[in-house]
Amino acid sequence: MNQLIDRFEAMLAAGQDTAVLRFSLGNAYLDDDPAQAATHLKRAVELDPRYSAAWKILGKALTLCGESANAITAYRTGIDIAESKGDKQAAKEMRVFLNRLIRTTQN
Repeated sequence: MNQLIDRFEAMLAAGQDTAVLRFSLGNAYLDDDPAQAATHLKRAVELDPRYSAAWKILGKALTLCGESANAITAYRTGIDIAESKGDKQAAKEMRVFLNRLIRTTQN
């Protein structure tokens, strides 16, 4: 494990279970362990359902895990949340990822 993950895991073990910490852990795990990333990102959106950045990375983690249907759901939820908050850039990015994923699952 890298030092950043170690530090975040220590914070979590100490009882600091926040959406931002879970997002940070998910982001840190994303490339090396997408399943672990998805676990933390799911918790992040449970703690803060309006955390559009967490929805975006959750969609990516689920895609990397081969969970296309769940990734599509995460992206759609994230787009709705981002649009309701006026976060146009996040909604635009998720829409691109969603459309790309839908195209690849149809082939």
